[in-house]
Amino acid sequence: MKRRKKFDEKWFGALTLLTHHPNPNRTSNGKLPKSYDKQDLITSSKIMPPKRKQPAASAPKQPAKRRSKLAKENDISADEEAEIREAFDLFASQDANKNGQISRNDVRRCLIALNAPPANHADLQELLEVADPEDSGWVPFEHFLPVAALQLNRAKGDEDEERQQEEVDKAYNLFVKGQHRPITIADLKRISKELREDVPDNVLKDMIREATGGPLGGVSKEDFEGVMRRAGVFG
Repeated sequence: MKRRKKFDEKWFGALTLLTHHPNPNRTSNGKLPKSYDKQDLITSSKIMPPKRKQPAASAPKQPAKRRSKLAKENDISADEEAEIREAFDLFASQDANKNGQISRNDVRRCLIALNAPPANHADLQELLEVADPEDSGWVPFEHFLPVAALQLNRAKGDEDEERQQEEVDKAYNLFVKGQHRPITIADLKRISKELREDVPDNVLKDMIREATGGPLGGVSKEDFEGVMRRAGVFG
């Protein structure tokens, strides 16, 4: 386990330098210019992610809104609860007898207004069973919120997965220069040369083996993604 962590950190070091190093003079092909001072490069196995910039001084922040019990139960923020309430009120019945409920037929429209629509008809039916379990035709806010929260959290998860996949593709392409093939020892040698790091061949081979689980044929994108996740690139 420690051995794998060691080589995952080496991969992470190379990734950090290639994709996050704040050098404004990086050439268009992604290489560091020859004039770049080697002292600015830390040994790849010890590289850490770049520090976040300190925010500029601004007016004192307003106290964070307190989440309601319903928001806590459904893992959403106070702001998200307010958004759900706003969308709900757009479709709420003005009939006093309905006490501000929305029609079962408006659940889908309300979710669309939140930019969190059901994926398909079957998904919608499942959501309606939760929102209107007695099939009354009307949905109160306390029944709608769990449905909306579920959809919002799904949407956030999809966005995170899409962002992570974009990061994997970007980093992988830096190794293979946009070609559809596995990462080879030759690629690692090239990267080491660009970073002006003298990495022995046996270490490069070990990096390949740790990424693939043994074979030296090359690192697929799936193997590479596994390295990124184990190295903590995605937090």
